[in-house]
Amino acid sequence: MATTDYQRPETAHASLAVDRVVVHKAKRRLDLMVDGEAVKTFRISLGDNPQGHKLFEGDERTPEGDYVLDWRNPGSSYYKSIHISYPNAHDRELASDWGLNPGGEIMIHGLPNDAGDMAFAFAGLDWTDGCIAVTNEAMDQIWTLVPDGTPIRILP
Repeated sequence: MATTDYQRPETAHASLAVDRVVVHKAKRRLDLMVDGEAVKTFRISLGDNPQGHKLFEGDERTPEGDYVLDWRNPGSSYYKSIHISYPNAHDRELASDWGLNPGGEIMIHGLPNDAGDMAFAFAGLDWTDGCIAVTNEAMDQIWTLVPDGTPIRILP
């Protein structure tokens, strides 16, 4: 996660009607989409074990696939959080085949609430347990521009 987020200035404005979120794990990038075009882009941090699809609780991977941003928590342990609808039926089946719990509570969120003066230390690191983290400033924008029910696609 970089200390500053970036966006394409020609499309950056507050009246966006975001209709999809796309995450590119390998590029550490989250795009807010309108009619198939990325209108805002943010750097992200992932789980401590970022490669591959999340298989079970505790593997510290970020899931891959199509989900929905279905609810939000303004009072989470991190600076705001928006829930990703992981696990879906396929995820539960995969974990069950291994006799494992697929986990859950995968979110897009800001920094830990107690980061304080150490917020800079999170930049460029994968540090979550499988969530998608952004700066607090980016989280404010995502929180405002992305309504509940928005689809999210998480790509490898």
